[in-house]
Amino acid sequence: MKNLVSLLVVLMSTIMFSQTAISGKVTDTKGQPIIGANVYLDGTYDGDTTDEKGVFSFTTEETGSQVLTISYLSYETKAIVGDVSTFKNLQIKLQDDMEALDAVVISAGTFEASDNSKVSVLKPLDVVTTASALGDFVGALQTLPGTTTVAEDGRLFVRGGDANETQIFIDGIRVFTPYTPTANNTPTRGRYSPFLFDGITFSTGGYSAEYGNALSSVLLLNTIDEPDQEKTDIGIMSVGASLGHTEKWDKSSLSVNTSYINLAPYIAVFEDRNDWEKPYEGVQGETVFRRKFGTGMLKLYAAFDASNFDLTQEDINESEGVRFKLNNKNFYTNASYQGLLGNGWALHSGLSYTIAKTDINVFGADIEDDENSAHFKLKLKKRFNSRFKLNFGVEHFTTNFDETFASEEINSTYGFNSNNTAVFAESDIIFSKNFAMKLGIRADNYELSNDFKVAPRASIAYKTSKNGQLSLAYGDFYQNANNNILKFNSKVETQNTKHYIMNYQYVNDGRLFRAEIYRKDYDNLVKYDTEFESFDATFDNSGTGYAQGLDIFWRDNKSIKNVDYWLSYSYLDTERNYKNFQEQAQPNFANTHNFSAVAKYWIDDWKSQVGFSYSFASGRPYTNPNTNAFLAEKTKSYNSVSLNWAYLISPQKILYLSVNNVFAFKNINGYQYANTPDVNGDFARRSLQPAADQFFFIGFFWTISEDGTDNQLDNL
Repeated sequence: MKNLVSLLVVLMSTIMFSQTAISGKVTDTKGQPIIGANVYLDGTYDGDTTDEKGVFSFTTEETGSQVLTISYLSYETKAIVGDVSTFKNLQIKLQDDMEALDAVVISAGTFEASDNSKVSVLKPLDVVTTASALGDFVGALQTLPGTTTVAEDGRLFVRGGDANETQIFIDGIRVFTPYTPTANNTPTRGRYSPFLFDGITFSTGGYSAEYGNALSSVLLLNTIDEPDQEKTDIGIMSVGASLGHTEKWDKSSLSVNTSYINLAPYIAVFEDRNDWEKPYEGVQGETVFRRKFGTGMLKLYAAFDASNFDLTQEDINESEGVRFKLNNKNFYTNASYQGLLGNGWALHSGLSYTIAKTDINVFGADIEDDENSAHFKLKLKKRFNSRFKLNFGVEHFTTNFDETFASEEINSTYGFNSNNTAVFAESDIIFSKNFAMKLGIRADNYELSNDFKVAPRASIAYKTSKNGQLSLAYGDFYQNANNNILKFNSKVETQNTKHYIMNYQYVNDGRLFRAEIYRKDYDNLVKYDTEFESFDATFDNSGTGYAQGLDIFWRDNKSIKNVDYWLSYSYLDTERNYKNFQEQAQPNFANTHNFSAVAKYWIDDWKSQVGFSYSFASGRPYTNPNTNAFLAEKTKSYNSVSLNWAYLISPQKILYLSVNNVFAFKNINGYQYANTPDVNGDFARRSLQPAADQFFFIGFFWTISEDGTDNQLDNL
């Protein structure tokens, strides 16, 4: 028995002496103890949690070189490599994780619409539940500050820039023809369905060096990475029908959406101011294929649409009106790949190709436009740590544009071939949770004008409080002239603007407030000496201009039960001397004041969502030839109230109704004057009004999904 006790003592002593004690204290960079931090040896169960003083201690039987890991939520994980015998009385400081939810976010000039963004101004759902948007993402974005209401156009006009100054990208790859062509005084629509996108970034200025050839704005659309489940969506509408299906496999998925629109039945019931020979008819189709790899994802996106119509529009100079026929076919496809390369490196590459054919007959002339465009991009990203990231890349754009003009008097061909190459680099520097900086530079070589332009970009953000932050941004931006100019003169120089932005943002528990002031200085704008861009015009780059103003946005989905609303206001002061302007003046697409109010209310007892949208825009300038002043008079203010109602018939069936401009306000977009004066020397005029003062829509939507409960309420 005595020998057994002695043996146990020896064994216990051996075990005790073979263990190594590990100890220390964990604090933040200010010396405050971190309570509850995990401290452990990698690959073992040996570890401890820090106490109220930040102290930890434990023993281990491991020997030799080991990795001691210290981690805690919202702090950067730290790893210490060394001999286990040296892990005694350690003094460990953890740095803030700059990617934590409460970290500063650079927001100057940028609106996020995403379910995953730290600060989302809108959600993807908002694109199709905004009463005035009619399911068009551009219509929803027009309720945000910084945009201008140009009801007869329908495209994005941002901060004193015309619609050609905004570029649109899908999964980071350029879209060359994002809108359907249309007739004068008839608004266009975006080509792409919002149902396939889960993230939208709308930059009203000061955007990343990754994006170029845009003077005013970029709109970034990101397709859904992974659908939730297999489903089929069926839509029957007062203007047509739609069908969509999503199929999922182990590592891939496919989504397809199609729609057919024919306005003939609608116009038979609700006549408008046009004399239609053939009302608008269009077919659209989109598909996204996704394939997951070990550390990356490949996406293939394709969209096709075809449209045609034939109408006669009133014209003060033509007693029988102007006959206008249009036939358009458009195909766009892109492929993009994002993947991790290891050691903090990531790859993002992609390419797109566009084929656009438009045939127009007007005033007895046939005009045929053919465009073939492509974009290739290769971008690398390096994450050194949560405080410093670098991305850089190269891209190339090419466009071949041809126009054939044929009439009884003239047969001519115009066009151009454009090749632009760019390189860019940009770094994110996070000094602390309260202070961050983005520095970038972009260099573009414009082949047609033989211009090489270098554009620096910079943004900083500082958290002024727990929920508030201040951001500043500066950038140089260059852009080619548009196709209507380049087809007649391909040697005009690139146009330029400089952006200066200051932004304040406050976010707290479902409430968001943004206020932003900005200044844009334009230079090298294209001018010509004819009424419109023409083959006999003289073009130069002597144009200049400026735009400055204030944008305010407020959103609240907490204060009133079941109510989500936002308010936006923009003040715009802008003048420019470009195109055929006689002098510097406020352009006819610019409103001084714009205001939008959007509200949505869910009614449990009715199983319904009711939506409201109000838009106001002050009058826009026009030139009255009965005076000697240029763009000196203004139209009356624009007003429109829209309502929508989505009723959940059953878990997968929805009835949807909407009315635009409920009160039928008689909005005037401008005036057309006679070419010659009457016997009294006065020029007669007619008002340019929308084709219809109101638009009514009704639709039935049915979703057939795996779980039997998923529905299209997210699409309404």
